[in-house]
Amino acid sequence: MSTTEMTGRQKAAVLLLMMVVLGGVILLGLVLREHGPGNMGTGFLQGAAVGVVGVAVMAWRVTRHPDRATTFERAFTQQGDERDDAVLTRALAVLGLAAFPLTGAAAIAIALGLDVAMVLALLLIAELLVGVIAYAVQSRRH
Repeated sequence: MSTTEMTGRQKAAVLLLMMVVLGGVILLGLVLREHGPGNMGTGFLQGAAVGVVGVAVMAWRVTRHPDRATTFERAFTQQGDERDDAVLTRALAVLGLAAFPLTGAAAIAIALGLDVAMVLALLLIAELLVGVIAYAVQSRRH
């Protein structure tokens, strides 16, 4: 099922890279807490924590029980077969095509005077829904 096997050196390099990125995220969150408006830093750090936990759970499921991991988990952690990779690639392509008009509509809504936070939240939700729906459709087709 897996298409890649990492050597010890590659695993160490990935771990080092993850530690550097995590340190950068924490540093950025703390800078936003100090200098950002409102509670932007706290929200950033909470979102980053949820993302890190989500990726850790996916990685754990793929390494411990690859037969019970979902297609998305295998493809996202780059441990999937050709079908998993193809489904994820096509779903991300659809999301990329939809992101430009969605972002344009959000920019127009902001220019017309709508609340910026609300428009950006709706943009994020719309892009997430497009990604989920595209992944589900591609998974059924493939």
